[in-house]
Amino acid sequence: MKKTLYSTCLLILLMMGSSCNKWLDLEPRDGITRQEFWKTKEDVLAAVSGCYASLLAPPPSIGDRSLLEYMFMFGELRADMISGGPTITTQEVDIVNVNITADNTIANWAAFYRTINYCNTVLDYAPGVKSVDPTFTEATLNGYMAEALTLRSLMYFYLLRTFSDVPLKLTATVKDTDLQNLPKTRQADILKQIVADLKKAEQFALTTYGNTRSDKGRVTKFTVNALLADVYLWMEDYPNALVECNKIIDSQRFALVSSTSAWYNTVFFRGSSIETIFEFDQPVENPFFNLLVNSRRRYIASPLVPSEIFVPDETDPDNVYDIRPGSYYNSAATIQKYGTENPSYVKWQAYRISDIMMIKAEALALTGGGVEALELVNTLRLRRNAVNATKVDVDPDDTEALCDYILAERAREFAFEGKRWYDLLRHAKRNNYSRLDILLDMVSKTVSPTLQQSAITKFRDYNSHYLPILQSELFTNPNLVQNPFYTK
Repeated sequence: MKKTLYSTCLLILLMMGSSCNKWLDLEPRDGITRQEFWKTKEDVLAAVSGCYASLLAPPPSIGDRSLLEYMFMFGELRADMISGGPTITTQEVDIVNVNITADNTIANWAAFYRTINYCNTVLDYAPGVKSVDPTFTEATLNGYMAEALTLRSLMYFYLLRTFSDVPLKLTATVKDTDLQNLPKTRQADILKQIVADLKKAEQFALTTYGNTRSDKGRVTKFTVNALLADVYLWMEDYPNALVECNKIIDSQRFALVSSTSAWYNTVFFRGSSIETIFEFDQPVENPFFNLLVNSRRRYIASPLVPSEIFVPDETDPDNVYDIRPGSYYNSAATIQKYGTENPSYVKWQAYRISDIMMIKAEALALTGGGVEALELVNTLRLRRNAVNATKVDVDPDDTEALCDYILAERAREFAFEGKRWYDLLRHAKRNNYSRLDILLDMVSKTVSPTLQQSAITKFRDYNSHYLPILQSELFTNPNLVQNPFYTK
């Protein structure tokens, strides 16, 4: 069954993709879209399935890393929880050392725009199927549209947090006449578009598909709420972030798994747990065995992980233990969160209820709700058996100290999940970069000693916190302008 579904998804991706070198030129050849596809509701479902499959694997005809690998790299390389393994590349070392140039091929957004184009194709062509397939109901169509809108929003949310201003394409590229050399759109305007799209998606997204695996592996109304909460947090719109968090919490559909040795297998290995709101669950192996586990792995856990993040408990190390570090990495600093077998199918957790608890805690801390914020943090720590060595006595009225405590707990809860850089950047940029010290302190611990002062100087320029536009994209699209820091 898995092989059949995977083959179907790959077929759709092949139909929807091409090997052209333009980043928005990802279309089937002229005529295929309308004349040979988009005839039945099953065609629409297959296209939506292709959107999901693209999260884990590029089309076979595309020589590129998977989108999931980029999500991991963008969220971890510039942060403090991974270090170079035996085969880390020179380009990756340059990113770690804040020595990034526009020819660094890791600064590649093509995988995200592929998925965006698949979503745009569904949004453009699915409505027309309703006129030729009388069994295709309005409710079913709206549900598929909600899934595409949400996945597209997720892609743009990653792009704007990574590159800041990026081109905003809301229609499909399906034939030569659709090709456009688009300029960049301001991050603030993309955020407005994301919020509008998610508000629309929320109206039509399903609450349940009738089975647990689909409820966790496909977009539901709660996925929309979780992404909206995250977006509002980035926008520093804390009241609205709280509203979205409460929708999920009040549904009583999600809960933390008990703190036993089975926790990791339940949430990550088997997946579809009561903690999970949305996970990447396609029958496609993830890229993490080669990245993190085998003898030629590119990344290992940073020395800061055992010394500052998962600190051993000195009181009773044999009986009091955090259930997370043993599942996340081992004594050789091998990151085993995504399994140690080859191939690995461990699920990528996009959002869990612990995300919502920590988003709510952060929003509360910044709106005078410090007592409730601290209760949420302590609830999570209790369920994870967090050790006393990582506990901090925080005055709930001390906003910055409480936010630092939340940031530290997020590091433990979401270790190696591609969130760390975005967490650090979000806290640093708050209130017009009132906490730039967070990034400067991080750089002083992670960058090569001979380059630390240079990295600190660069990070004082806020524009350096975003990656450059890849040089080849500038050559292809004359309407693109390089990000400001990289024009010096």
